[in-house]
Amino acid sequence: MGLDDKIGNKAEEAAGKIKEETGKATDDEKLQAEGAGEQAAAKTKQAGEHLKDAAKDVTGH
Repeated sequence: MGLDDKIGNKAEEAAGKIKEETGKATDDEKLQAEGAGEQAAAKTKQAGEHLKDAAKDVTGH
């Protein structure tokens, strides 16, 4: 996983967390759900990158 990808995914995850917490604090269920969705998407991307890294380790490519 490239450093840019790691930073981007973590930033997306953090932004989602902030959005989710803001939604909780303001009783905005839509904002809360959007934030949770953004976090899930970022974590999915991170998992995909980890799989690519593992495949490279196994194959050497």
